[in-house]
Amino acid sequence: VQLQASGGGLVQAGGSLRLSCATSGLTLDSYTIGWFRQAPGKGREGISRISSTGRRAVYASSVKGRFTISRDNAKNTVYLQMSSLKPEDTAVYYCAVSSYHPIISHPINDIDYDYWGQGTLVTVSS
Repeated sequence: VQLQASGGGLVQAGGSLRLSCATSGLTLDSYTIGWFRQAPGKGREGISRISSTGRRAVYASSVKGRFTISRDNAKNTVYLQMSSLKPEDTAVYYCAVSSYHPIISHPINDIDYDYWGQGTLVTVSS
């Protein structure tokens, strides 16, 4: 199983980026997908999750209303559209897949995830 995150870069505050996570070696529509981030000197934060069907998405309060997660199972790819970016969004962003299918109120926990991508750096300048 491989996950390849891409799309990171340097953007000004208020700008947008779209991250992609290309997967291989698995049947993506059997998995829940999560996006996480880790800012310098901080722990890993779960920011979004999408169900295997794509019908249920959850977001951390820190990104809700600004980020949108989506998936294209036919392309084995997951996306994170990020808008209205802030300097505090600066972090390495990771995608991960989970065979666990939680209820919508379940928190976005990294321990639920089986496979991880290598991360892509997002830097937001003020």
